[in-house]
Amino acid sequence: MLKIYGIKNCDTMKKAFNWLDTHCVAYEFVDYKKAGVAATHLPDWNRRAGWKTLLNTRGLMWKKLSEEQRADMDETKALALMTEYPSLIKRPVADSGQCLLVGFEAERYSAEFEKI
Repeated sequence: MLKIYGIKNCDTMKKAFNWLDTHCVAYEFVDYKKAGVAATHLPDWNRRAGWKTLLNTRGLMWKKLSEEQRADMDETKALALMTEYPSLIKRPVADSGQCLLVGFEAERYSAEFEKI
């Protein structure tokens, strides 16, 4: 079954939920802040999508980081920050087991999930 990881009140998450519901795609939602899944899933997500794709540099949490924390970003530093601050993970992370999509784009969801 498709698993959607993210934060429930995020506007992008709401768009993804709406798309999935409208297209009758079954899914399980996992709030990665409450469930604490970042540390266990990040290595796999990084391998499949890359840390640059996963790191949310547009959100409020990124802006709250100090200049020192944001400077000289690399894989190790990014993964450590995303583990400490799960809000830094771009949302949603949709994992079908075969496909991992980060962020929401209706066209990509159509291509991958309408066949589930």
